[in-house]
Parts: sequence; structure tokens; C-alpha cells
Amino acid sequence: MGRATTIFSAIFLAIGGFLFGYDSGIISSTIALPTFEDYFGKQSDTTTGGIVSAFQGGAILGTIINMFAADWMGRRRTIFAGSCVSCLGVALQAGAASIAMLIVGRFIGGMSIGILTSTIPLYAAELSEAKFRGRFPLAFQLVPSLILLVGVFFLNESPRWLMEKDKQEEARAVLNKLRSGQDQELIDLELHEIRDVIVADRALGKVSWKSIITRPTWRKRLLLGCGVQAFGPLSGINVINYYGPRLYNILGISTHTSLMIIGISGALSIVYCTIGLWMLEKVGRVKPLIVSAAGLAAALLVNAVQAQYFNADNANQMRSMVAMNFVFSLFYTPLGIISWVYPAEIFPVEVRALGNAITTFTNWAVNLIFAQFSPNALSAIEFKYFYVFFVFNILAMVSYIFFFPETKGRTLEQMDELFGDQLVPHALKDPAGAKAAMEKQEVITQEAE
Repeated sequence: MGRATTIFSAIFLAIGGFLFGYDSGIISSTIALPTFEDYFGKQSDTTTGGIVSAFQGGAILGTIINMFAADWMGRRRTIFAGSCVSCLGVALQAGAASIAMLIVGRFIGGMSIGILTSTIPLYAAELSEAKFRGRFPLAFQLVPSLILLVGVFFLNESPRWLMEKDKQEEARAVLNKLRSGQDQELIDLELHEIRDVIVADRALGKVSWKSIITRPTWRKRLLLGCGVQAFGPLSGINVINYYGPRLYNILGISTHTSLMIIGISGALSIVYCTIGLWMLEKVGRVKPLIVSAAGLAAALLVNAVQAQYFNADNANQMRSMVAMNFVFSLFYTPLGIISWVYPAEIFPVEVRALGNAITTFTNWAVNLIFAQFSPNALSAIEFKYFYVFFVFNILAMVSYIFFFPETKGRTLEQMDELFGDQLVPHALKDPAGAKAAMEKQEVITQEAE
């Protein structure tokens, strides 16, 4: 029953990710449709970039809101607020009477995604066990928003957030529910571990928003989280996602055919992600990231070189370049998953919401830059633009090899071992040591009194 509750929560929370993914797919096809141009008129590259990047701009604001509000609101209420904002943004987009109204709607919709994408991954991580962790299309975004809005009332609050807020009995009750069916001693040890790490961190002194920068080990976690989040958009994925029809138009492929290609690629991505999620706990985080960066760089290089010798009459070459985009999508899967999982795992609970909000802010800030300027870049240099992302993927691969520690199989509390700031024995790994440390602390407290 406990594992079923956790799995249900994870599946339900994935709806928030669907909102993000759905936008990526739908805006590229929407702005490419002849009916879009008939309704709004032909738009310049700058305006097209503005339509796409307004979403990223809103997401940046959403992550900033989370930096200040998520910790005191809790995970469930934050998701509820993000869902409400999403419904408003969708309504404005679906009823847009002008480009300005559409852009405002996308900005508000992006704000909701900024809130949700900086909350849902860390919430899912906190609930999970360490070993498992056109106009109508625009209107359709309302469906997952409403599901998320209503369904959040059936979710449990994070036991780690409850413990951090000194609601120990509520934390115990939630953890017992999430882990029901397991050995009670293991559940008690996990709760003990959560509490011990929180108490030990508090003993170091008052935690403020500056602590995540001033404490060296926390700063290292922040840099790694921001790095993996930045490498997502720096891979070039959103240029292909948002401006796929324009890329295929350069190859002489019609809008109708390009939308079919994008649809097939999107369907295959579901298969890729299913396999990727299964592999995540089998292989770990870092090795798939290295393979992902190498594959992405290779696919981009092949297409950039082919484009320099492109012959519109050579159908085989055109098919080869389309196939490379499918290869790119395949290799993006590990990065697409892990770039959201890794930051949610590595921060201590006191700054987990803040740290995750900052890393998500990084993702959306980089996204905004490329969403706005990519139309002009594609008009100016076409597929040579891919060389830029080839270089970024090589840098990412080197970073993963030398700087990113493996987090597979560790509880959130055990991450301090990786970063050299472990303060107390972990109850799940060293029950006797944790018990001795607790007894010692009780003696010190009694003597102080």
C-alpha cells in the first residue's frame, strides 16, 4: 500500500512535467501552421522569438517566486498555486485576440511552469525511496492544469518538509503511510535519519538564503545543480523542439510533413523516457549523462557538416539529416530526465526548495536567451548554428566526467557523504552509530539544562 501511494504520487506529479513537454511540442507546430499566420498575420523573427521566449520569461519569474515562497507554503500548496496560475495563462492563450494577448498568456503560463518545475522534482524526490526515484491545442493545456489543481488535495505533504518545520508527528504519519508494508524498524530508522541530519545542520547556526552560497559544500552542490540544468538547453534541444518546422523548411520539407516528423519524434520520446527511467536506478546518473553529451555532440556535428554540402535534389541526404534529429532526441533522453532529478537530490532539506528554484531559474534563463535569438540565428547561418551546441555538449561531457559525483542508491540525507559535510551517522547505514550520537546529544542537553 505504501509503495502504491508513492507510485501514485509520482505518476500524478508527472502531469506537471507533461505541461512543460506539451508546451515545447505545441508551440512549434502552432506558429508553423498556415491558420496561425492567417489569424495573426505574418510575424518577424523577433516577434516569433518573443512568442516562444515569453514562456521562458514567465518561468523565470515563477522560479523567483519559489525562492521566497515555496519553503513556507509547503510542497502541496505551491503546486496548487502553480496550477491556478496555469489555468489563467491557458485561458488567455486560447482566447487570444492579438499577438500581445498571446504573449501575455504565454508569460503567465510560463510563470506556472516555473513554479511547478522547481517544486515537483524535489517533492517527488522527497517522497521516493532511494532505490526508486493551433487554438484548440493551446486550450487543451487546461486539461492537465485542472487535473493537477484538483488532484493535489489527494497527495501527502513531504515528510522531510514537515520534519524541517518541526511537525514530527505529522512527518511520522506521512512516512508510515508512504512506506506501509515495509519493516517498521526501517521506517523508524529513516525518520530518525531525516531528523538527525536536520538537527545537526541547525546546530551549525542560522540558515539564511546566503548560506547556500557562503558554505563551500552547499555552494558546490549549487554549482553542480545549475550546471546540469544549464546543459539541458545548451544541448540545442529547444532549438529543435521550438523551431523544428523552420529547420525542416531549410531542407525543403513542407510544413505538413515536418509536423508529422515532429509528432513521430514526440511519440518516440515517450518510449525513450520509459526506458530511460527504468535505467536510471540500474545505471546511475553520471554515466548516462556522459553518453548523452557524446551522442548529442555527434548528432549535431553530423548535421552541421552535412548542411555545408547539402543538395536539395539528394533525397537520401535529406533523410539522413532528419534521421540525425531522431538520434539527437534519443541521446537527449538521459539528460532530459537527469537534469531535473539530480538537482532535486543533492541539496539538504533546509535549502532544498531554494536550491532547486535557483537551478531551475538557470534552466529557464538559458532557455529564454536561445528561444528569443534562435530565429534570427537560423535565418542568418542556418545549420551552422549547430556548431555552437556541439561545443557546449563537449564541455558538458568533460564536466560530467571530472566534477559530478554519482548519487545513485543514496537517501537524500546521505548526500552529505558525497560533498564532505557529514555531521552525524546515518541511521539507515549505521543504526548503532546514530543511536550513540543521539544518546550523547541527550546527555549534553541535560548537562546544559
